[in-house]
Amino acid sequence: MAPPIEALRLWQDFYALIGTAAATLVGLIFVVASIGAGVFTREHQVGIRSFLSPTVVHFSLVLLLCLIASAPIASNAALAVCVLSTGLVGLTYSGRIWLGMRKHGISATIDLTDRLLYALLPPVVYLLAIIGGLTIGYHAIGGLTILACACVMLLLVGIRNAWDMTIWLIDRRQQ
Repeated sequence: MAPPIEALRLWQDFYALIGTAAATLVGLIFVVASIGAGVFTREHQVGIRSFLSPTVVHFSLVLLLCLIASAPIASNAALAVCVLSTGLVGLTYSGRIWLGMRKHGISATIDLTDRLLYALLPPVVYLLAIIGGLTIGYHAIGGLTILACACVMLLLVGIRNAWDMTIWLIDRRQQ
């Protein structure tokens, strides 16, 4: 069986597609933000930092993971370190968002679905990316599948959260 760095060539189309989707969605979030500019007041700053900004970060980290997977990296160790580092950045960021939500009492006021998809699932997905990076570091080809699952899950969570934010913005603009 080929080591992960060689087997990664088989995943190139997958990462190109997922990366393109993530990049496009980052752009669309900026469009949504400009449409909702009148809603983004000091009163909503905590919500923006808790909901909109993390969605942009999640899409951006999916894009970064896809760029890493598509880059001409020469060794499993280098690939593993890049994936692991990205997972750690995402996990740290998600932890900060969760702590901020608790500090401002947001986590208690949103419904269970939002709690799961904004606060709890992203750290789990970043842990999955970290596990993928570790697995790749041990020359196990299964790490590529784990990494792919993490990218897809984070992309889907981001899509759902972007839609949720869009609906919230539309509702606030009509008020």
